[in-house]
Amino acid sequence: MKRAMLEKLIQLEETPDYLRNICILAHVDHGKTTIADALVASNGIISQRLVGKLRYMDSRDDEQIRGITMKSSAIALYYAEQAGNEYLINLIDSPGHVDFSSEVSTAVRLCDGALVVVDVVDGVCPQTHAVLRQAWLEHIRPCLVLNKIDRLILELKLTPGEACDHLMKILEQVNAITGTLFSSTVMEAASKKVNETLQQQELETSCATDQVYDWSAGLDKEDDSALYFSPNQGNVVFASAIDGWGFGINDFAVLYSKKLGINADILRTTLWGDYYLHSKSKRIFRGAQAKGKKPLFVQFVLENLWAVYDAVMTRNQELVDKIVNAMNIKMSPRDARQTDPRVRLQSICSQWLPLAQSVLAMAVHCLPSPKQISSKRIERLMSSGVQMFESYPPETQALAECFQSCSSSEDSPVVVFVSKLFPVDFQALPQNRRQPLTKEEIEQKREVVRKQRQEAAAAVVKESETQVSASASASEGVAENKAAGRFEVCGTRDTKFLAFARVFSGLLRSGQRLYVLGPKHNPRTLEGLVLPSLSSDDLEAVDEIGLQGDVDIARSVSVFTVKELYLLMGREVELVKSAPAGSVVGIAGLEKHIVKSGTLSSSAFCPAFAPMSFDASPIVRVAVEPVNPSQMTALVDGLKLLNQGDPCVEVLVQETGEHVLVAAGEVHLQHCLEDLRDRFAGIEIKASEPIVPFRETVIPSPKIDMVNEDISLQKRSLVANQLKLLYNNLDDGDLPSDGLVIEYTANRSCALHVRALPLPSSVSDLLEENSELLRALMSITGESQPGQHPSRMKEETLAQLRDLRLKLQELLNEADSYWQGAVDNIWAFGPKRTGPNILLNRLPNYNRPSVWDPVLNGTQRVDQSDPSVRDYDSSVVNGFQLTTLAGPVCDEPMMGVCFVVEEWSIVETHASTVRLQEKETTACDVKMLSDAIEPSSPVVGSPFLPSTSFDLYGPFSGQVISAMKEACRRAFLAQPVRLLAAMYSCEIQATADVLGRLYAVLGRRGGQVLAEEMREGSSMFVIQSVLPVAESFGFAEEIRKRTSGLASPQLVFSHWEVIAQDPYWIPTTEEELAHFGKKADYENQAKKYMDGVRRRKGLFIEEKTVEHGEKQRTLSKNK
Repeated sequence: MKRAMLEKLIQLEETPDYLRNICILAHVDHGKTTIADALVASNGIISQRLVGKLRYMDSRDDEQIRGITMKSSAIALYYAEQAGNEYLINLIDSPGHVDFSSEVSTAVRLCDGALVVVDVVDGVCPQTHAVLRQAWLEHIRPCLVLNKIDRLILELKLTPGEACDHLMKILEQVNAITGTLFSSTVMEAASKKVNETLQQQELETSCATDQVYDWSAGLDKEDDSALYFSPNQGNVVFASAIDGWGFGINDFAVLYSKKLGINADILRTTLWGDYYLHSKSKRIFRGAQAKGKKPLFVQFVLENLWAVYDAVMTRNQELVDKIVNAMNIKMSPRDARQTDPRVRLQSICSQWLPLAQSVLAMAVHCLPSPKQISSKRIERLMSSGVQMFESYPPETQALAECFQSCSSSEDSPVVVFVSKLFPVDFQALPQNRRQPLTKEEIEQKREVVRKQRQEAAAAVVKESETQVSASASASEGVAENKAAGRFEVCGTRDTKFLAFARVFSGLLRSGQRLYVLGPKHNPRTLEGLVLPSLSSDDLEAVDEIGLQGDVDIARSVSVFTVKELYLLMGREVELVKSAPAGSVVGIAGLEKHIVKSGTLSSSAFCPAFAPMSFDASPIVRVAVEPVNPSQMTALVDGLKLLNQGDPCVEVLVQETGEHVLVAAGEVHLQHCLEDLRDRFAGIEIKASEPIVPFRETVIPSPKIDMVNEDISLQKRSLVANQLKLLYNNLDDGDLPSDGLVIEYTANRSCALHVRALPLPSSVSDLLEENSELLRALMSITGESQPGQHPSRMKEETLAQLRDLRLKLQELLNEADSYWQGAVDNIWAFGPKRTGPNILLNRLPNYNRPSVWDPVLNGTQRVDQSDPSVRDYDSSVVNGFQLTTLAGPVCDEPMMGVCFVVEEWSIVETHASTVRLQEKETTACDVKMLSDAIEPSSPVVGSPFLPSTSFDLYGPFSGQVISAMKEACRRAFLAQPVRLLAAMYSCEIQATADVLGRLYAVLGRRGGQVLAEEMREGSSMFVIQSVLPVAESFGFAEEIRKRTSGLASPQLVFSHWEVIAQDPYWIPTTEEELAHFGKKADYENQAKKYMDGVRRRKGLFIEEKTVEHGEKQRTLSKNK
């Protein structure tokens, strides 16, 4: 990059009013990277001829091979208006593939505006919905680019009028998404106000039902005129990135205002819409469609565009020359000699309607600068989902003003957010890059080379032979070193991590010391503490804070010295000394302080920024290991680096010692494995078959069997079958008759009566969707961490928790009379205290406080239960958590199961006395035990023996945990069990002639077609279907092969679905035996999945194998 241009960009960074941070968002293959190429070419970084071919922002080899963007990358661009204003635009190109949607989140967090690109033929696709929703949640302003209009001319063969109608429909679809997001937000706020009013007035249920509320009342008061996309407002550009042209309404308004003598402002308003021009009076009227007139957009814009395409594509040279002369366009001789009409078309249109000029003009006029950041976005960034911003210390609240002013003065605190870490090769860093030589250095090099040649020519043959033999021996030594493994091949030595960051406040400089704030950092813990100065020479970490205050502070706060700062320029980076507020910058040296994302600040009172939301969650797993076991250390180090370099990937170490890699999809998984092999570990690795997660659940008792016969009488035999498969020593007398299981502790002193019931599907879905709220609830009650007072929590979060309780109560009451009042009897959620399973307290004499009490009353209710029972309350909960985390079917988490504890009692026993006699205890010990255990009837409500009794089975709390875990497992198996499979939502676009082959592939892999509709104005069909994740590997490749590349699926994780087959099913009834036979050797898909998971985890599998089988033959001779 030229030094003059670099200095110009650095100078423009210092004026936030002339700075724009924007990202490009779109569905895959909608033309994001081609538009980015056009914008990069406008700065002279690449040639105009390479736009759409070079894919400059895709710097990785796999991105170029696949033709899709996988990593978000930034570049600083210069733009000058005709009025003389100069702007710096930080452009971030983001992926469109759903597997890399986490990269979209990292880009959106750093930007103030977005360019949403939509293919006018494909229309609004699933990822278009996702990026619009992400931009709405992050409170950034979007603009719209309707791309690939050339396809309407060349592929669909639409007339200008038909194309105008088509573009209006696309625009309506995009605005409908924006309207849905706006209305849902307004109605949510309105419902929150109504709920607050109801709580203040303490209305009774009967009174509340009589009152009628208008939930849409807030929609009339809110102004949404600036939210929607409209060419009249200048936030829409029509473009064909591959042909290099694009325009906004303003471009043609200025052009025709000079020709027609009409005010340009009037044309900006009327060029788009139902307006027409009266030719005689030269006045513009409304009602073009009703009067059969051509709209202005068709007459003045599209018809001219269609005429250019028609002249060039039909090779009408005379008309082309006339168009070129009329537009005053100069075609180079090379372009004029081209036989390819698209090359000539690009040369004409790119000069007539330059794409970069239209897009950059829209960006600087319609998108906000860093100084125009909204207060809503500031509060969202600085406060987590459950923390109220007003509850922070005054020092923290003062930072909001610095955010708003975007000041770079010395007094302003530095606040930086790091959205991700990305690897850069050492050779790409400017300090390691080869610098161009001066004329003097070139002359010196020539002299040195000339002398070396003279010396080589004058050397004797003997000396040359000696050099040859020495070089041969040296090469042998190198070969020996390589064979002995002395040369390292680890790729991590050639890679350096840079932080992808945005400066929100202050001036960031090289050598500056800043606090690195972890995700759990809470500024309230610093109140009353004396913080060490960042300028002290002996300060290496914030351990001194931990000594003066809480030890946890030192774990969430550390000190970092800024090393190098880089200006991001796509494939290259340029070294800078400082970065003012509002700039996007790369920071070196943070790999030891930040795992994925983090917050940097010169003030320790700055809160950690709210975590980013990812649309695609990691779901596909593989176990990795090195080909050479001695390189395990390199693999572990490589996995750590991969975990840092990818915002979505997860790295786990299972109990079996396997290193597991979790990715968002098949393409993302292949991308991670290539990075691990080639860049981070630098070794050959082996990956297992993909590991797909399942869930375990129970269902209501089925009414019919596999041959549609009534099985109500055979229910007990079915339950007995699946219990005996896992408990070989189970007697028929121990089988539960009605699903109630009684389990004793190891010392037979305590009994737990547990029943498992299926939760209504609506309840389990509600709990699954609100896991973050449940985590917030646990933070109040203090069950997951030390509890915080509800008054310090956001009122919004408390209102959401109250709404969650009401919804849960409503759904349970609608399901069955058994669930009446169950909401207040919830003991715990699981697994991990936030899952979609419930532990229900039905003990008659145990009035345990409800988990909802802190939300309803504002304080923790006083525990009225017996203190001795309370001691082992957590043991029962822990047993429940262990069971729901790993079920009995194949050690997978449970989902949609309710465990009801109906009785918790002491039984009379002398087992402890026997154990003491076996240990030859003294008479005093026996007397102590006899005093502790008095013969009496079972007592409810005190399920433990006093601590003075000696028990060989270990602590009694551990016995209760084990008994509860076993009781839940047996109660679970006493019900009809099923597996839940993860399902992808699959959208496929294909033509009519390949639908049959497409459906064949879907049917073979267990997919279900939900909807099929033909896209209006084209021959394409859009198929909506669901596909099991376990059957999705290789699905996209098979679809492309079977359809000759005419169909490509888009897979997004959708939901969990119950597999209909019983994994333990065997023929039991007479009808089943007659239909399937005794062996029943048909393929049970649920059993196949279950056995596969159990085999991978090393669990027992009941299967018959034949070893050393020989063919039977008769020994008698043929007569």
